[in-house]
Amino acid sequence: MNQSDQPANFEYSELDPSFQAAVERLHKLTVWARWLVAGGLWVTIGLLSLWDLRSTFTLLRQYFTWAALRHGLAYHFLAAIGLGLCIGVTVATLVWQSRNILFGLPLPERNQLAQQVLKVHQQGKSHPLWRWIYP
Repeated sequence: MNQSDQPANFEYSELDPSFQAAVERLHKLTVWARWLVAGGLWVTIGLLSLWDLRSTFTLLRQYFTWAALRHGLAYHFLAAIGLGLCIGVTVATLVWQSRNILFGLPLPERNQLAQQVLKVHQQGKSHPLWRWIYP
């Protein structure tokens, strides 16, 4: 982002402890939102995909081979794509959150969160995230 895109009080706000707390609350809200999306995918698409694969699971219980697994996923293409989507979103969220826990938030992501907090603060109580960021 350019310096011209940033509000004039960005450097001052960065030092304010209440501003840092608001950024932290927005980050926690982002984490919760990602896990809710992943959970919602598992509850909807994941369960439908697993239900569609029930005949494949019966076959796999009797004769578990990689050929049987490949055959089951090939003939239930939409279910395989649905499970792939659920697994992909879950793994991506796990890797993203693990990176943030182990190495901290990267500077560009931290700046993006700070910019979003400033936008919420500028709009005031009419912003939908106001009650979550400024309790």
